[in-house]
Amino acid sequence: MNSEFKIFIELTRLNKPIGIMLLFWPCAWGLAYSYSLNNNLNQFLYYLLLFFLGSVLMRSAGCIVNDIVDKDFDKKVKRTKKRPLANKKISVQRASIYSIVLCLFAFFILIQFNKLTIFLGMASMLLAFSYPYMKRITYWPQLFLGLTFNWGIIMAYVATTNNISGNILLLYLAAIFWTLGYDTIYGSQDIKDDEIIGLKSASIKFKNNLKIFVATSYFIASLIIFFIFKDSFFKTYSMVFFIMFFLSLIYQLKKFDKLIPKSFLEAFKINNLSGFFLFIGILLTN
Repeated sequence: MNSEFKIFIELTRLNKPIGIMLLFWPCAWGLAYSYSLNNNLNQFLYYLLLFFLGSVLMRSAGCIVNDIVDKDFDKKVKRTKKRPLANKKISVQRASIYSIVLCLFAFFILIQFNKLTIFLGMASMLLAFSYPYMKRITYWPQLFLGLTFNWGIIMAYVATTNNISGNILLLYLAAIFWTLGYDTIYGSQDIKDDEIIGLKSASIKFKNNLKIFVATSYFIASLIIFFIFKDSFFKTYSMVFFIMFFLSLIYQLKKFDKLIPKSFLEAFKINNLSGFFLFIGILLTN
C-alpha cells in the first residue's frame, strides 16, 4: 500500500469504521421515522445513501481535526501514540488540507437537501469542531459528543419533512443518552493515561461506578424510545428488533470488565449492532 495513502487511512480512521456507523445510525433512525410518516421509498433510499456518504466524510474530517488538536496529548497515551500526527508521520498543514477537502465534499452532499437542513448542517460544524476541546474543560465530553454525533437525527427528519417535531427531539435526546453510555465505555480504555496528563471524561468521573452510570444512561435512552414508539411497539416484527436493541445494551453491561482492558473496546463495538437493530425496529413501525 502506498505510504501516503496508508497514512491517510490511519488519519481518517477509515480502517476503523465503527465511528462512521455510530455517526450514520442516528441519521438512519431519523430517516426511518420520517419514512413511517410519508412512505416515499425512493426518497428514503436516496437520502440514506447521501447521509451515509456524509457520515464517512464528516467523521473522517472530524478525526483529523481531533488529532490536530490532541497531537501533543496523543503521544502520551498508549492507545493513541502511534497516530500519524502524534508520531509526526504527517504535517499539520497537510492534514489540515485533507480535512478541508473532505469538508468541501461533505458540503456538496449537504446542498442536495432543503434550506433548513443546510442550515442545520452548517450549525453542526460548530459542535463538531469544538468537541475536541471539551475534554480539557469538563468531565462531560461524552455528553457533548452525544449532542454532536446525533445531530443527524434532526437533519435527516428535516430533510424529509422540512419541519421539526416533538418526537424527533425526544429521539435525539434518547440518542444523546445512548452516546453518553457507549462513549463512557470507550473512554474507560484511557482512564490511567488521561488522569496522568490532566484530561477529563465521564469515564474518570464515574470510574468507581462505571456500570451503574452506563446502565443509567442506557435505561433512560431505552425508556424514551419506548415512550416514542409505545403505540406501535407491540407490532410483532418491530417488537423483535426493539427488544434486540435493548438486549444489546444489557449485553454490553455484562461484557465490559474494568479488570479486562480489551473488554471495553469489545463492548463498545456492539453498539454498531444496537444502532442497526433500532433502525430496523423504527422502520418496521410503518
